[in-house]
Amino acid sequence: MVKQSIEQVAREDGRFDPRALKFVMDGLGQTIDKLCEQEGVEHPRHVSGQELSWGLAETAQKRWGKLAAMVLNYWGIKTTRDWGEIVYLMIRYEWMTSQDTDRIEDFNAVYDFASVFEQNYKIEIK
Repeated sequence: MVKQSIEQVAREDGRFDPRALKFVMDGLGQTIDKLCEQEGVEHPRHVSGQELSWGLAETAQKRWGKLAAMVLNYWGIKTTRDWGEIVYLMIRYEWMTSQDTDRIEDFNAVYDFASVFEQNYKIEIK
């Protein structure tokens, strides 16, 4: 069996723009890198749904700033549960893996998009 491309997976599923799936893959990598740096380890550990949700928020804010919510909404992502839906879609198509203790509910209501991306968004001035 040939592994489907991310574009094929997104088209077949129909809920999210293919760019959303690619963003989650990229954001996972950035989240792992940040956790390894913070924890002073060389090899990554498993990332929880909550950790990934916050990592994706940070990645989106760095990438799009105040427009993050608009971009994500355009791609079909409106809640942290949507991050989980994408992760479990990617698991089903063997683009990601999970552990027995992982549940899609780990992504439920991790944070409110309006609060994180709009109301509490702070512009960093360097």
